[in-house]
Amino acid sequence: MPSAPRKRRSTLDHELIAGSRAHYEDAGYYTATYRRRIDDVQYYVTLATQSGGPVLEYGVGNGRVALPVARHGVSLTGVDHSRAMLTDLRARLGREPPEVRRRVHLRQGDMRSVRLQKRFPLVICPFNAVLHLYTRRDVERFLARAREHLLPGGRLVVDLSMPSLADLLRDPRHAYRAPRFRHATTGELVRYSERYDYDSIRQILFVTTEFSPEGHPQDSWIVPLSHRQFFPQEWEMLLHYNGFSVDAVHGDFYGGELTRTSDVMVWHARSRP
Repeated sequence: MPSAPRKRRSTLDHELIAGSRAHYEDAGYYTATYRRRIDDVQYYVTLATQSGGPVLEYGVGNGRVALPVARHGVSLTGVDHSRAMLTDLRARLGREPPEVRRRVHLRQGDMRSVRLQKRFPLVICPFNAVLHLYTRRDVERFLARAREHLLPGGRLVVDLSMPSLADLLRDPRHAYRAPRFRHATTGELVRYSERYDYDSIRQILFVTTEFSPEGHPQDSWIVPLSHRQFFPQEWEMLLHYNGFSVDAVHGDFYGGELTRTSDVMVWHARSRP
């Protein structure tokens, strides 16, 4: 069950480990939850086809972006830390035509350290994957790897959520409930709630999701998620001081301007010589 607001720092590293992995252990639930999130998929498919490929995707997951890119004729190498998501992606690839399977290459590993000995005209990191980079050193290591994998003139494209002050200011003792639904993996009707706890020193938002099966709440379980909160000027400086120049930043997946009401930031950057 959800814990009381955290006070001691000694256990937080364990929370970060859990918060960066647990959300990706159930590929079926992940697929069902984000099946309607398609605007970013089309955005990255367009970028990939324009680049001509091959594409490097950090946080490839179970192929939400990678499979459509490959279906459009572009080769893609995907890196992900989650064995469960990559296992599901390999199963999904098995149901694709041979030409699509041949275009997708997978590597399990940490995006801060994986070296592929290959360069790409386009490196992408979609859907908040960079929010699992919790420290400045984490970001520096990731951006160093991204630079190593870019061809001269190549682009790094990253999207991350705009910090929401409403979420950051929520009372961690309060459970925010949502309508019940049928869980994609268990098939059970479950009640669903979330708790938010923001560590303002480290700028990390801890979200604890509780699933309570209808009729037998004693079998409830929780899934933690930890997201570093990067503000726009902060992310721009991180890019700048790690050797990148910003080409553009959008506030949606249609090329719109970043505004104070945007809920996403899409950054286009190139490595400086």
